[in-house]
Amino acid sequence: MHLVLTGATGLVGSAALDAMIKNPGITKISILSRRPVKMAEDSKDPRINFLIHKDFGQYDSELLSKLQGASGCVWALGISQTQVGKEEYVKITKDYALAASQAFKELATEQQPFNFVYVSGEGANTKPTRFSQIFARVKGETELSLAEIRKANPFFHASSVRPAYVDASTHDAIKPYLPKNGLLWRAAEGALGPVVRCAVQSAWSPTQDLGKFLTEMAMGQYKDQFKAKDIQMEGEFPILANTAFRRLAGLSRT
Repeated sequence: MHLVLTGATGLVGSAALDAMIKNPGITKISILSRRPVKMAEDSKDPRINFLIHKDFGQYDSELLSKLQGASGCVWALGISQTQVGKEEYVKITKDYALAASQAFKELATEQQPFNFVYVSGEGANTKPTRFSQIFARVKGETELSLAEIRKANPFFHASSVRPAYVDASTHDAIKPYLPKNGLLWRAAEGALGPVVRCAVQSAWSPTQDLGKFLTEMAMGQYKDQFKAKDIQMEGEFPILANTAFRRLAGLSRT
C-alpha cells in the first residue's frame, strides 16, 4: 500500500512517519515537504519516496504522476495560530489542505478509493460563534469543505481527526527530530502534562498511538466504526473527537 504524508517535520507528522515506517503493510511512503526530513533520511527506508514540494497550493501533473497508486494520505501539515497572522494561518490550515484534496481526489477510483485524513484539533467547530477562536473557525470551515469534496466524489474518502493534548513524552523514536519549544512552553508542558495524563485522559493524545491510528485511517481501517456519539457526521464525512480516537485505538473503553 502506498501512502502520502505531509507535515513530516512536525509533532504529529513525525508520529505518523514513525508509524508508517513500522508498518509492514505499507509498500511506499511519499513524503511531500519543502525541506529535507532528517527522520526519513536517518531511517534509510527504501520505501520512502521523498518529494520536495515548495508550493502546497499547487499540484502539477508531474507531481501527481509520482503519486500514482497512492491510496491514502495523512495530512499533518499545520501551524499554531500564535505563530503567524490570520491570513497566513488560513492559507496553511485551510487553503493548502483543500488544494491537496482537490488534486488527490483525482487519484481515487472505484477500484482504489483514496483515504484523506485531515489532522484537525479538539475545539474545532463547524458551527462557530463570534466568540470562537480563529483556529476553531478555520479548522471547522476546512472540515465542512472537505465534506463537500467527499460528497462530490464518492471514492474520495475524506475524514478528520481532532487530537487534543498531543504528547510525545514517551515516544523516544521521534524525540530527536521534534522542533524545540520555547522555555515558557516547556514549563507549561511540564506542569500540565502529568495532570492530563493522570486526571484528564480523555484529552490525552499520545503520539505513538496517534501516529499509528492516523496511518491506519489512511489505510482505510475503522470505516465500519464511525457511528458513535463522539463522531460527528457531515454527510459521509466523519469528524472524530479525541475520545473517538482513544476509543478506537484501544486507549479507553468508552
